[in-house]
Amino acid sequence: MPLESEAGTTRKAGEQTVAVKLRLMRMGKKKQPTYRVVAADSRSPRDGRFIEIVGTYAPRGRSTAEPDAIVNIDNDKALKWLRQGAQATERVEKLLRTSGAWDEFKPGSK
Repeated sequence: MPLESEAGTTRKAGEQTVAVKLRLMRMGKKKQPTYRVVAADSRSPRDGRFIEIVGTYAPRGRSTAEPDAIVNIDNDKALKWLRQGAQATERVEKLLRTSGAWDEFKPGSK
């Protein structure tokens, strides 16, 4: 018998609901971090298993010639997860604000 969870998704009786977070997963070399923005179970480790890749973030840019941070986020995927009840970490929330996905999710918030 399907049950209705808080996030609006259906599940079978006996299955657990999973707390999903949008968070950063560290990639790259030593002293040259790049991050993936991922939807992951809140109980899994930072660089462990994830559900879906939502985007990328390079805080140091491409090179010393281009030091500006690079943010590539698929707003459709981010909005899908936010509408299903996923919680964004503080840093990911800031990145979603720069990409415009947060304003679509919560209009009028700054």
